[in-house]
Amino acid sequence: MKTLEMTGNSTLRLLDVQPPQPQAGHVIIQTAASAICGSEMYRYRGDGVAGGNSGHEAVGTVAALGDGVSNLKNGQRVGVSAVAGCGDCSHCRAGRFTWCDHNTIYSQMHAQQFAIPARACNILPDDLPWEDAALLTGDGMGVPYHTYKRTQDPAIQTVAVIGLGPIGLGNVMLQSHIGRRVIGVDIVDYRLNLAQQLGADVLIKSDQTLIERVRHLTDGNGVDLAIMCAGRAEAVADAFLAARKGGTVVFNGELNQEVLAPSRDFNRRDITAIGCWYYHFHDFQPMLALYRNGLKIGKLITHQFPLSQADTAFDLFSRGLTGKVLLRP
Repeated sequence: MKTLEMTGNSTLRLLDVQPPQPQAGHVIIQTAASAICGSEMYRYRGDGVAGGNSGHEAVGTVAALGDGVSNLKNGQRVGVSAVAGCGDCSHCRAGRFTWCDHNTIYSQMHAQQFAIPARACNILPDDLPWEDAALLTGDGMGVPYHTYKRTQDPAIQTVAVIGLGPIGLGNVMLQSHIGRRVIGVDIVDYRLNLAQQLGADVLIKSDQTLIERVRHLTDGNGVDLAIMCAGRAEAVADAFLAARKGGTVVFNGELNQEVLAPSRDFNRRDITAIGCWYYHFHDFQPMLALYRNGLKIGKLITHQFPLSQADTAFDLFSRGLTGKVLLRP
């Protein structure tokens, strides 16, 4: 079968490898679509992934069952959670795999087939298109939905989304869908324009005057909610400065630098900060209900490519010239 290898320094190649075999409790998925995530840019631009890839958002059809699998059958359409819990703890029983102390993160999904625990598969309705399903069971809508769940205070009316990659764009769409005023912030014109199409009320091309402009738009106060989606130290600083006193900052973007000061960023302004990583497995049904009620998540997808053109797909994504991108093996 074909699988994508990230060879480092923004290069890729296709490999011919043996198809995966199902271990006990696992299934093999014939991939219908895999989505590119912004978090993959670290490995793509950096050292790569020897022999494989960091793809972790995919949907497809069950092709083989491992021993002990009873909740799925061959031929079923499924979307997968890249985070699978141990299956035995209280968090797993509640469908909160990301809180499991022994969870495992799965990847290698930019391929014709991949392996995943059966417990990490959500069965898809027959009428749900593959494209929309890839967003509903991956980061594309999972992270924005997790953010929405954590920030349902009716006092939140103004939102700044800082960083308009796919996660940021998903936040723009969902926050505007529930009636909040959304300010979209980025440095790339393409993604600012796309944010406008997805519901942003105001667009700001980020520069040294960003905070001044946010304050001007909010009667000098700042926004009720700032969502940091850029994964950069300066985006963290901007999020705290953009939030009003008593406001909320949510971290979606990944960043492993120590950049916060408790007195400056929290205490003196009564700021609440929330971390939102991935989504809970049990969130699929509520997300599907939002979709059924008119959330047109497919608008996030701007490009689709066959797996053989993954180099073009990753290059465009890396340069900020796409929304969500799908690979179709």
